[in-house]
Amino acid sequence: MLVLDNIISDRGSKYAVSSGPCASEAEARAFLTELKRRKKFAKATHNTWALLTEAGPLKNDDGESGAGNIILRMLEREQVMNRIIVVTRWYGGKHLGGDRFRHVQEAVRLCLEQLDR
Repeated sequence: MLVLDNIISDRGSKYAVSSGPCASEAEARAFLTELKRRKKFAKATHNTWALLTEAGPLKNDDGESGAGNIILRMLEREQVMNRIIVVTRWYGGKHLGGDRFRHVQEAVRLCLEQLDR
């Protein structure tokens, strides 16, 4: 499991990104359960995720409407199959508006760079 913590901070909100091999919705649930064993991630405001499987795309916004689609589009563009990417956000008290989508994109980009190494 790859975890990049405290990668983005904006107006009190903090972001992390996690990734690991995953080929089904059941494996995605297991990945999230494992991630949330870390108390910090269990207390996060949002754990948004997506993955591309042989059966098709899967995503969950976890209350951060539209964020799962951003992750999914980036996975499709890079043709990353059977790997979940989870963007975690701890809400800092101030609304970020459209900047939150920019932060999700940046988190996924940083994750994909680590996977290319």
